[in-house]
Amino acid sequence: MSKITVLGAGTWGMGITLLLNNNGHDVTVWSAVPAEIEMLQTKHEHVNLPGVAVPESIHVTGDLEEALREPDLVVMAVASVFTRRTARLVSPLIRSGQVIVNVAKGIEENTLAVLSRQISEEIPQAKVAVLSGPSHAEEVSRGIPTSVVIGAEDRETAEWLQGIFMSPVFRVYISPDILGIELGGSLKNVIALAAGIADGLGYGDNTKAALITRGMAEISRLGLAMGARTETLYGLSGIGDLIVTCASMHSRNRRAGILMGQGYSMEAAMKEVNQVVEGVYSAKAAKALAEKYQVNMPIVDQINKVLFEGLPASEAVGNLMLRDKTVENPLLPWG
Repeated sequence: MSKITVLGAGTWGMGITLLLNNNGHDVTVWSAVPAEIEMLQTKHEHVNLPGVAVPESIHVTGDLEEALREPDLVVMAVASVFTRRTARLVSPLIRSGQVIVNVAKGIEENTLAVLSRQISEEIPQAKVAVLSGPSHAEEVSRGIPTSVVIGAEDRETAEWLQGIFMSPVFRVYISPDILGIELGGSLKNVIALAAGIADGLGYGDNTKAALITRGMAEISRLGLAMGARTETLYGLSGIGDLIVTCASMHSRNRRAGILMGQGYSMEAAMKEVNQVVEGVYSAKAAKALAEKYQVNMPIVDQINKVLFEGLPASEAVGNLMLRDKTVENPLLPWG
């Protein structure tokens, strides 16, 4: 049994907390939201995970010093927009060599840094790993079979984390490609917004399949330009997470996209979803990275125009369909 602290009591933080508790670990979950703490302590449930009981064996606190008193493992599960701020806040409480595994997904808009880099910059004394894959909290919290990948700089740390998270309903693979894992998990949220918009406009399966396939091509082009591995991008944290996020109503990004396709503004859609829509925050960063690495990402470009320039969603789809003629894969030779 390990002593584990989960920072962040949103749906994914609680999904991970419940998984680790069921695995027999001593789990403390920290939240910065007093109402969230009270709900978990008194009602033993989370409003966004209806019907899922939170066992009394899980300790819930708003006191960081209490939460970070000699844990074996720290799980960073705050929304991506709060990652750097939270890392900076907890850094004085983190001992040298402490393993931190980040389970959120996103890219910082102003620095273009993935989350593991942000954590490493703010907590240089820690060993930072990542966990990602097709893993909706609503399903993980109910014990529905799920597979993910953990990335770490050394195999020993990866295998140790694999043993902590692995269960009969939660299969864990390991990988050294931290960057590829994070890029796949972050960029798929932008494509999921596009897929949701197509659904909101009333388009069909053909459109969805095209967006997923061409979206994966864009993610791969950028990932490879940045040094990620093809095998990672076409694994669980890339194509796997892209499929589930574009197809499921558990996906906040897809739900927000559906609302925008139906005519909601970006702000109104986010308010209606009532949870952090990571794709909105990653979209500008994805566009900036595409420009920095000179990678063509037309879906990302059009999504940015819909989100931040007021382009009607239907026009964005038309712009994508009427682009200049091209080949599907320029690397394939002719005869």
